[in-house]
Amino acid sequence: SAQRARELIELFDLVDAQNRPVKGFSGGMRRRIDLAGALVINPPVLFLDEPTTGLDPRSRLALWDVIETLVAGGTTVLLTTQYLEEADRLADSISIIDNGRVIAKGTADELKSSVGGQRIAVSLVSESDADAMREILSRYGSGPVASDGARGLVVPVSDGADALSRIMTDTAAAGVELHDAGMRRPTLDDVFLQLTGHAAEQTTDEEEAA
Repeated sequence: SAQRARELIELFDLVDAQNRPVKGFSGGMRRRIDLAGALVINPPVLFLDEPTTGLDPRSRLALWDVIETLVAGGTTVLLTTQYLEEADRLADSISIIDNGRVIAKGTADELKSSVGGQRIAVSLVSESDADAMREILSRYGSGPVASDGARGLVVPVSDGADALSRIMTDTAAAGVELHDAGMRRPTLDDVFLQLTGHAAEQTTDEEEAA
């Protein structure tokens, strides 16, 4: 109905776009239009297959807000995503799939608790210090050292505060410069890495466009 269309135009922030052709819109705008179209009949259950893949950060956050609004309104959403941060924010219940097989289920907190411990994460000033930093982290880690971005490293530890203090002492003695270092709880990326031995695969923007 016209009333439902007006509600969706406002919900998806499409007021400025309502009388323009879809051709030429950004990826984020087209995703919002597609989702608005699927909601015209107000479905009780909605399946979303990687709805934010390839979007810029602002568009991804905007779509997260829309999905949260739908769930708050009573819609059941089944969402597949390659972004574990997205699953952490949006999902009440998560199934982690690797090579077509469900390897873990639970809430985000349950999955994080299942791998235990804390993590020490560091960000290097220079990539040339990566080997030295890996060696330092491995002295105090309770598991393998993993990459965390281009210049980041992370390691699980059993006693975060003590490990962080010792790591910082050894880092200073070795002359390794850091942008930052800190202690944090496990993320869903840590869960996936520990369960599978590799990071979650993410489709690049080039692959999405192909």
